[in-house]
Amino acid sequence: MIYEMRTYMLKPGTTPEFEERFAEAMPHRQKYSRLGAFWHTEVGPLNQVIHVWPYEDMAERTRVRAAAAQDPNWPPRSQELIMSQETEILLPAPFMRPLEPRQMGSIYEMRIYAYQNGAIPEVLKRWEGLIKERESHSLLAACWYTDVGALNKFIHVWPYRDFAERERVRQESRRNGHWPPPTREFLLRQENKLLAPAAFSPLK
Repeated sequence: MIYEMRTYMLKPGTTPEFEERFAEAMPHRQKYSRLGAFWHTEVGPLNQVIHVWPYEDMAERTRVRAAAAQDPNWPPRSQELIMSQETEILLPAPFMRPLEPRQMGSIYEMRIYAYQNGAIPEVLKRWEGLIKERESHSLLAACWYTDVGALNKFIHVWPYRDFAERERVRQESRRNGHWPPPTREFLLRQENKLLAPAAFSPLK
């Protein structure tokens, strides 16, 4: 399984219009493959939307995108709202559950780490040993590392009911000293975004 993450920077104030147009076009796109998740930023770089598409492999992605490109109703007619676009191909961590439609939270925290070249296998190993304990506090929505795009990126996504739950869970998970995993020796950069799912997102 691979995941394509597409990140669009929109003109200020146009996120509701972009999501409306995207929702109208979605039934046409879903004929070819399903959407995994769709969020917009609430905290972090504003006016950003992120959509995630699961595929079995790169061959399926190529086939699906070629078929969807022939559909007169896809992509949504929203080019004048978009300032920039980027796409990355992500591989799931071995402990990540498949990205399936489910109700998980009203806010999602996406944490994006850049690690030293070659460190990802060791990072995954250290995470795998501690993720069960961390999920006793709240479930992991997704965890990926980049295969195509900016390399050595590690992305993890955590859902919460609200900001108060996020604060409580983060404090509780650190109390016993087992979290976060000891990967700081490899860490180059960190950033995070707080996201809200679109009304049509399968992951909410």
